[in-house]
Amino acid sequence: MTESGQKLNIFKFLKIVISSFFIAALLLFTIASIRTLSLDVNVGLQLARWEKTNNLSLVIDHHQREELLANFKEAIRIPTVSFSEKESNTTALLQFDRLLRKVFPTVFSSSLVHHELVANYSHLFWVQGSQHDLVPYLLLAHIDVVPASEADGWEAPPFSAQEIDGFIYGRGTIDDKSPVMGILQALEYLLKKGYAPRRGFYIGLGHDEEVSGFKGAMNIVRIMKQRGVQLSFVLDEGLAVLDGVISGLQGPAALIGISEKGSATVKLSVSMVPGHSSMPPPESTIGILAAAVKRLEDNPMPRLFGHGPERETFEHLAQKFGLPMKFIMSNLWLFAPLLGRILERKPDTNAFVRTTTAVTMFNAGVKVNIIPSLAEAYVNLRIHSAQSLKEVLDLIQSTVGDQRVKIELVDGFDPLPVSSADEKSFGFQIIKKTVLDMFPTVTVAPGICIGNTDSRHFKDLTNDIYRFAPIWFKPGDAQRFHGINERISKKNYEELVVFYFSLIQNCDIQKLPEPHSSVHEL
Repeated sequence: MTESGQKLNIFKFLKIVISSFFIAALLLFTIASIRTLSLDVNVGLQLARWEKTNNLSLVIDHHQREELLANFKEAIRIPTVSFSEKESNTTALLQFDRLLRKVFPTVFSSSLVHHELVANYSHLFWVQGSQHDLVPYLLLAHIDVVPASEADGWEAPPFSAQEIDGFIYGRGTIDDKSPVMGILQALEYLLKKGYAPRRGFYIGLGHDEEVSGFKGAMNIVRIMKQRGVQLSFVLDEGLAVLDGVISGLQGPAALIGISEKGSATVKLSVSMVPGHSSMPPPESTIGILAAAVKRLEDNPMPRLFGHGPERETFEHLAQKFGLPMKFIMSNLWLFAPLLGRILERKPDTNAFVRTTTAVTMFNAGVKVNIIPSLAEAYVNLRIHSAQSLKEVLDLIQSTVGDQRVKIELVDGFDPLPVSSADEKSFGFQIIKKTVLDMFPTVTVAPGICIGNTDSRHFKDLTNDIYRFAPIWFKPGDAQRFHGINERISKKNYEELVVFYFSLIQNCDIQKLPEPHSSVHEL
């Protein structure tokens, strides 16, 4: 073959390659465009015909409003602090028990409600339903709070329940006394109106959630297991209504947590013979350990965006974004790696992308002129749904890569199972309907909790655990959670009461309706 013939063949080959690449790119773009225009995961049951129910309405008058806010403020003023697994303010917990009995007399006296104390300070209520073939559900919340000090910079004392510009300030206003009081206040109103549920339900109030719930929630679970209870779903704290928090999103979004990240606390330690600082060795325990910690920080866990429930979150929200984000989020099958790279740039969104690594404690040394014999560091990890605890520990071992560094698991658990969020998911759809009935302009989407709740202990009693309360978060509000100036507006607390009042009644249907149309799939 002549040289000119070879060149011609090479040219033809390149032309075919370029044309094929162009056709493939055009095909992908066409598919992605069609999906962008047609994807609407929120059609389904919103347009379906729901079972007719005669729901009671709740119109809160001035007297009731003053009373329910006074009750809530009194709850905030009781410092039900959990300091550690072994130390809590038991005096305050007993005081809180007396408050509940005082302000919700109908709940505690109704023949429909069975109440029992669990582990001295937690509460379990069983509200009997008239239709025994309907599987019950559980509303879960917790009484205890994390410590707070006015010296940290609070605008109002953290246990004062002081009002400032329409907000009630205090530890527990968000986490988690607004659901505690809101659930019971809603039930009090329902019972006073003569309500008797068709579907029975439980209310569980743990007293030590902030220190893992090993006494409260776990004993509630033990009792329910002994009685052979199986639950349709569990609703606990977790996510909220985000308004202006997600950049580029048009309007507020209610995220219902369908899973929680796993958790691990790992201890790294280095030991060697102590020495005098005047004759230091080439490497100290501190230096060796600091290098190991630096390697962990320099080499974050792998990017896993799109492999967990966070994918559903972004696909549900896609239609509420403008271009180009709408195009990208509607086609995570193609753009997940790109979006993952964007999200990992900020700490608050990086948590959706991977297992996070946080060095939280570093201890070494007893005197300025002694080379310490022991250096210790504690690392807290929140494990992505697509990873296991074992995989994370193996990655820590390989990243540290130094036999002199001892690695010990202090405690940990795998990510929680992912609950259903489709058109056949009773719990998710009832919560979603209740939200949309109250806030028609809100977009509802499944989400993932990056923290942990008492609900994780209930995974043997149900396949579906949801983590949500209709608390409105605007930019900066998430930092109040376990931080300073925790607060809730008076209007929002009233909305919580109405939400649970409606939710309990919405659960009384026999089954979900047939969907109007099926969710589009690529």
